[in-house]
Amino acid sequence: AWFDRTGRRLDTLGETADYTNPVLSPDGKRIAVGRRDSKTLTRDVWLFELERGTASRLTFDPADDFNPAFSRDGTRVLFTSTRKGPRDIYGKASTGVGEDEPVLESENAKNVDDLSPDGRFVVYDTGGGVGAEAVNDLWVAPLDGDRKPIPFLVRPFTDTQAQISPDGRFIAYTSNESGAQEVYVMDFPKPTGKWKVSTEGGAEPQWRRDGRELFYLGGRPRKLMAVDVRAVGTTFQAGVPRALFEANLDPRTNIRNRYVVSPDGQRFLIIAPAEQAGPTPLTVVLNWR
Repeated sequence: AWFDRTGRRLDTLGETADYTNPVLSPDGKRIAVGRRDSKTLTRDVWLFELERGTASRLTFDPADDFNPAFSRDGTRVLFTSTRKGPRDIYGKASTGVGEDEPVLESENAKNVDDLSPDGRFVVYDTGGGVGAEAVNDLWVAPLDGDRKPIPFLVRPFTDTQAQISPDGRFIAYTSNESGAQEVYVMDFPKPTGKWKVSTEGGAEPQWRRDGRELFYLGGRPRKLMAVDVRAVGTTFQAGVPRALFEANLDPRTNIRNRYVVSPDGQRFLIIAPAEQAGPTPLTVVLNWR
């Protein structure tokens, strides 16, 4: 569902379904999102045309296909797939024409986070989630040459949900290095300077298209937060976070992101619980023991 900066619900996109990890195309005209089949419990990547409101399925493998990310020219979609067992990275033309092509295969789990604006790198995290027990690392893999992965943040913390700034200079991510989830920004592609952005907990950072504002989910209950940011020389500056509205979100937290930001930062497409048309059904299971 679309919301404005005050939290007013504007419109819905597509039919009710189990969606995960949406991403907006560079031109702002399409959404790629994982959609879970209620029978097989596996996901496929679907594309929505925002102007026409139409949807088309991009992947068809019976395995779990999820975490889509557009190339910055919008011509390709990279995604994570379990079709060979471990979570590997595949790519496909965003037109749907052609076969799925393996991009990075290994024994380690790889969850696609983002692609760099220049199209040279894919950023991914390893591990299976972002909960208190999970330990995720951030890696960068070149998309040409030998595609040998490069460690970005490998340490005994959960570092995940990475998003590269529109100019490619910085990367925002979620980490529990302080003992609680917070949003940080580091230099990219080399992790040199580091700046903490959130102040009272934060997760799922997203950049505005001009790079002048950073959004994240913070507080309890979760609020959509906004922070004015800018680069000054070789350093990064973040303003005071301000709450926009309380977000009625899909309750799952072990996913990459539950919302995306329109290019101008004025609207937010949020995976929200479906509005019930009547009372919630009650299921009674007898002899369950």
